[in-house]
Amino acid sequence: MSARKPYIREMNADWWLKKKPYRFYMLREATVLPLTFFSLCLLAGLWCLSRGPEAWAGWLAFMASPMVIVLNLLALAGSLFHATTFFLMMPQVMPVKIKGERLPAVKVAAVQWALTAGISLFCLLWFLS
Repeated sequence: MSARKPYIREMNADWWLKKKPYRFYMLREATVLPLTFFSLCLLAGLWCLSRGPEAWAGWLAFMASPMVIVLNLLALAGSLFHATTFFLMMPQVMPVKIKGERLPAVKVAAVQWALTAGISLFCLLWFLS
């Protein structure tokens, strides 16, 4: 058994403030907070819907409050930011090659956004019909 102490690298609480990529990473990870609020609001809405018209009306009144609207807008912005960074990162993690040539990340992201828009439009039209 060795008497040496193992090296323990010091990790300060502000490690992520030192470099721009770290700040960007933490911002991207922080998008989970408004998205969690949004998800909990939807679950509460489903629960209220199962409880009857009075509970549903209360949930609708809650969702119409200015603070909830602002938090839902933050959730939308966080969701779009997260999707954008994911779509731009995906070709670096899993390169797409056609005829031996690597597609630019911007083109792959554009295809992903087009698929997202197409699926969203399909769902919207399906729900409206």
